[in-house]
Amino acid sequence: MNRKRSINLINMKKLMISALALTLFAGSAMAQKFAFVDTGYILKNIPSYSAAQTQLDKISEDWEAEVAAQYDEIEKMYKTYQSERVLLTDEMKKKREDEIMTKENSVKDLQSKYFGPDGDLAKKREELVKPIQDAIYKAVKELSAEGSYAIIFDTASGAAILYSNPRYDLSDEVLKKLGYKN
Repeated sequence: MNRKRSINLINMKKLMISALALTLFAGSAMAQKFAFVDTGYILKNIPSYSAAQTQLDKISEDWEAEVAAQYDEIEKMYKTYQSERVLLTDEMKKKREDEIMTKENSVKDLQSKYFGPDGDLAKKREELVKPIQDAIYKAVKELSAEGSYAIIFDTASGAAILYSNPRYDLSDEVLKKLGYKN
C-alpha cells in the first residue's frame, strides 16, 4: 500500500508541476504585446518612395515603348514577307524567315533583359526602393525593442487580422522614427 501511495504522490507532483508550468506559460503568452503597421500607408507618406515609383514607372514606360516599337518592326517585316513571298525563291524565303526569327529572338532577349526577374527594372527597383524598405524595417525593429512588442504585423501584406485596435497601430511612430512626421 505504501508503494502505491508513493507512486500516486509522484504522479500528483508531476501533475502539479505540469499544471504550474502550463499556467506560467499561458500567463507569459498573454503578457506578450502585439502591434501592427501598415507599410502601404507608411510608403505613401515617404516622398522619396513616391519619387522612386515615378522614376520606375517612367523607365518602364520607355522600355515598353522600345520593345513595342521593335515588335511593330517585326510585324512590318512579316507583312512585307507575306506580300512578297510568292515572288521569292526558296533560298530568299529562308533568308527572310531567318531574319524575322533572329529579330524576334533579339526583341525577346531585350524584353527579358529589361523586365525579367533579374532584369534591369528589378535591379533599378532594388536600387531605389530597398534602402527605403530597409529604413522602415530598422524603425519597426527599434519600436519593437522600445515597446517590448513580441510581434508586429504588417496589415498591408495581407496579414489575416480580422480586427485591430487602432491604439496598437505603430505606422505613425515608424514615420516619426524615419523623420517624416513630428
